[in-house]
Amino acid sequence: MDTRTLSNDDVESIWSINEQGLPGTGQVSKQELRDLLAISDFSLGAFKEEELLGFVLCLSPGTTYGSPNYAWFNDHFDAFVYVDRIAVSKDKRNQGIGTLLYERVVSYAQENSIPVAAEVNLNPPNPGSMRFHHRFRFEEVGIVHHKEKSVTMLMRNTTKSP
Repeated sequence: MDTRTLSNDDVESIWSINEQGLPGTGQVSKQELRDLLAISDFSLGAFKEEELLGFVLCLSPGTTYGSPNYAWFNDHFDAFVYVDRIAVSKDKRNQGIGTLLYERVVSYAQENSIPVAAEVNLNPPNPGSMRFHHRFRFEEVGIVHHKEKSVTMLMRNTTKSP
């Protein structure tokens, strides 16, 4: 398995994997993924040959991204790398791909001396994602209630090992 920075050529595969991760990943159009990719500071895909197995898209503070969860981190923290979405192809889950991608995010954050920010759905619940984030030593820093869902806001200090 190889990793590489994502490009617009990967949008179709990113979108397909994102759809498999609903509702945890949040539904977006292919154009919204292109726009998100364009403002991402860190985007990485895990590939076997040319097949995308999983991906992660991350943002720094202060972009034009309209997500209310991202805006919450902007309002509360000056520096971070925000994991907007991470997803693994349904038939490739539980093979260490998500762990590999998060290890790369943590390395990027450590190199830049910034924490990692993420959120996980509380309602509807996403217990698998909560377990995954706890394994990576994320800590709750807030809860945000939206009309149809609630999310827990998480931060991971990069001075801790993965």
